[in-house]
Parts: sequence; structure tokens; C-alpha cells
Amino acid sequence: MQIAISLLGGLGLFLYGMNMMGDGLQKSAGEQLKKIIGFLTSNVVMGVLVGAVVTGIIQSSSATTVMVVGFVNAGIMSLSQAIGIIMGANIGTTVTAQLVSFKLENIAPIALGIGIIIYLAARNQKYKQYAEILLGFGMLFTGMEFMKDAVNPLADLPQFRQALIFVSVHPLLGILAGFAITGIVQSSSASMGMLIALASQGILPLSAALPILYGDNIGTCVTSLLSSLGASKNAKRAATMHLTFNVIGTILFVFIFTIPISKVVTYLDPNNVARQIANAHTLFNVVNVIVLLPFSKYIVKLVLRLIPVTEDEKEETSDVKYIDDRMIQTPGIAVGNAFLEIKEMANYAVDSVKYATEGILNYSEEEIDKTFAMEKKVNQIQRRLLDFLVKLSKEPLSEDERNKVTNLIYAVNDIERISDHGENIAELGKNLIKEKLTFSEHAQDEIKEISNLAINNFKDSMKCLEEINLELRKRVHENEKQVDLLEIGYRNHHLQRLNEGRCTVDSGVIYFDILANLERISDHSKNIADYSYDI
Repeated sequence: MQIAISLLGGLGLFLYGMNMMGDGLQKSAGEQLKKIIGFLTSNVVMGVLVGAVVTGIIQSSSATTVMVVGFVNAGIMSLSQAIGIIMGANIGTTVTAQLVSFKLENIAPIALGIGIIIYLAARNQKYKQYAEILLGFGMLFTGMEFMKDAVNPLADLPQFRQALIFVSVHPLLGILAGFAITGIVQSSSASMGMLIALASQGILPLSAALPILYGDNIGTCVTSLLSSLGASKNAKRAATMHLTFNVIGTILFVFIFTIPISKVVTYLDPNNVARQIANAHTLFNVVNVIVLLPFSKYIVKLVLRLIPVTEDEKEETSDVKYIDDRMIQTPGIAVGNAFLEIKEMANYAVDSVKYATEGILNYSEEEIDKTFAMEKKVNQIQRRLLDFLVKLSKEPLSEDERNKVTNLIYAVNDIERISDHGENIAELGKNLIKEKLTFSEHAQDEIKEISNLAINNFKDSMKCLEEINLELRKRVHENEKQVDLLEIGYRNHHLQRLNEGRCTVDSGVIYFDILANLERISDHSKNIADYSYDI
């Protein structure tokens, strides 16, 4: 019992340290992670590199594959793109095992000491992120040391040694054990840490470790499989693809590569079983990728046979394109995707205003009705975006990321209000046509001019939101003032036309309301441009 308690305590510290180090790395590399979208091409080799790098940073292949499931579920990544990133994630996850296989326990107290001093003394958020990396590193190795001490008494238990011999003779049991352990702790790095702890104490031979190692790689698929529950069929396919890849790799190694891999790792480190296990873990995943990469399209085809595309699925549409709650585990990427979704929402808002004003100018109910469809889409995206951003704000974000999320929430609400004003204009257009009212040619020209200026100002404000551009922001402010002046001037023009009998009171009321709504659109655009200061 004492062994189990000590092992559990060490495992908990190991996992906490690994997560803290991963969070620190992720925060400090937030901008780089956000650029990951630019690498999501159909090039499967690039996908492998991206998957390896991202997983190396966030210290979890499970998190990467869950994120991939999210991308696939959102429809911004195809299965052909996903397979490369999943393969790369398997390589990236070997970084932790390589790290803990070295005897770095003496450095752990130094890392903890320096980390806590920096964390308490630093005022700059960036330094605090570096401190988190050091603290996580220190806790990772302290937990590793606890696990080594916990398992040390097992060396004197003949029953335990006999069990390991039995596993080495019956590898299927080892695979099942590795699968169960990783499935329970939800981390192949943690289960690899336990294997390395046993090996470091001279308890676990390589022959017994390899089957368990193979099972670990299958067990890590449990997280992505659970993540795909309740998601689209395409997301389930991505998770199944991860499982298929690792199962095929395990079969290859059990029947073909076990003896060669044993000889290679023993040759590299003849007297260090911990290093042999870490190297075997790396070779397993690297060789798997090399062997199966040319057959990646066939893995996709196999999964499509297991989960075929149905007619109903082809007709399914999602409210959002770029966001999925599974991405929240990687805040840097989640923020970037939220912005992509906001741009999509802004496009619909622009269309709602354009259809409304063009419907009035062209006296077309058909164009006016398109505004209501656009407004409905904007409202749907707003609800999903706000839910996503609120959940994201509860994650351990860097100060910079937190400011971005806060300002994106404000921007979402301003964009939705712009779409509302488009809907208001459409309602006014409906009344205009219903009452068979018309505007003078001068009034139509004025509506066209002020609406074009308001819409272009909105587009410029969105560019400001994407990147800090003080000149463009200044132009948005100037154009907003210009819209205000035009509204006042056009009101006076209309009163003059009214006095001269060139228009009616009823059409004048609608005209004034249209001007007011267009002016409010420009006000919201100014708000959006101002958020760029913090983004």
C-alpha cells in the first residue's frame, strides 16, 4: 500500500510538472502557435513537422490530437491533413520520455529555486512564463525521483520479477497493461515515466518494457476517442485514424521490428535500460511514421470504409467554421481561430448592411430579405463565439492572450450590433415598399454615399483588429467624423427638400432613421478599431 501511495504521489507531481511546463511553453510561444493555421496544407510531410513541433511545445500528443479532432469537427481540416499532424504528434510526444531518461534530478532543485525567485520577483508577464517552464521542469523531475524511490522496494519482490518475465514472454499482456495504464492516466508520457522509473532502479528489463511501451501508444488514443464523442462523424474518423495508425504500428513492431529495435537501442546505451526505453519509444514512433507515411491515404480510405459518409451527413452544416471547444486546450491556436471566425461573422454583417441599402435603392424585397438571412447567421455565430471565448477566458492564459480574448468579446458584440442596424434598415425598406413610398434621386445618392463610407469604415476597422495599424485607425476615426457630418448635412438637405415639396413627411421619417442607423454603424466601427490597441 505504501508503494502505491508513494507512486501515486510521484505520478501526480510528475503530471503537474509536465502540464505546468507545457503551459509555460505554450504561453511563451503563443504567437508562433497561432500561426499554425498557415501550415495546414494538404502536404502531409508538412503536417508531420507541424504535429511534432506543436506536441513538443505543449508536451502532450493527446492535446494535439484532441485539437486536430476539433479542427476536423469545425471543418477547417480534412482527414488527409489530419493524418500528417497525428503522425507528427506521436513523434513530438517522445520529447518528455527522452528528457526524463537522463539523470537530471540534481538540476531539479536548482530549476525550482530559480523558477520561484523569478516568478515572485518578476513584474513582466513574459518572465513569469519562463519561470513556469522552470518550475514545471523542476516538479517533473522531483516527481520522477519520487516514483523511483516508490518502486525501489519492488526489486526485492520475487512475485513482481516473475510477473515481468511473464510479460516479456507473453507480449499481448504487456500491450494490454500499457493500454490500460495510459488510458487511465490519459498520458503516454506519464506511463513512460513510470517505465523509466522502474528501469532506473534495475527492476524492468527492456524485453518486458517494449510490449508495455507499444500498449502505451495505443492507450494514448483513448483521449481523442473520448473527445470525438458527440462530435461530427468526421471528428470520429480523425480519432479512429489516430487509433488505426498506432494499432498498425504496434502490429508491425510486435512481429517485425522488436528484435531490430532491441539491438539498436542496446548498442546505443548498453548499460542504461532507462535510455534504451526512451530511445525505443522514439524509434517506435519515428519508424512508424517513415513506414506508414507513404500509405497515409490508404489509412484515410480504411477509416472512411469503417465510418462511411452518409447522405444526411453531406447536407449537414455548422453555424461556425473555425472554432470548436476542443481547441481551447491550446489557447494560442484557439485565439487565432476565434479571430478567423470573427472575420467570417463580420463578412455576414457587411452583407446584411449592403443587402438592406441596395434593397432600398433598387426597391427590391428580394435583396432586403437576404439581410434577415445574414442577420440570422450573425446571431448564430455570435452565440457560439461568445460561448467559446468565455470558456477560453477561464483557461490559464498569458496576460497578452487574456487582453486579446477580452477585446475580441467586445468586438463580437459590436459586430452583432452592426448587423442589427442592417436589419433595422431592412425593416425600414420593407415599410418603404409596403407603403409604396419613394425617395428622391438626391436622397438615394446620399444614402449610397453614406452607406459606402460606413461599410468601408467597418472593413477598415476589421483590418485594425487583425494588426495594429495606427494610420488605419486614425483614418477610421476621421471617417467616423465624416459620417457624422454627412448625417447632419443630409438631414438639413432633406428638410430643405421637404419645404420645397420634393418629398413627403412619411418617406422623410424613414430616411432619417436610415441615416441614424448608418451613423451608428460607423460608431461601432470606431469601437472595433480602438480594440486593436490591446490586441
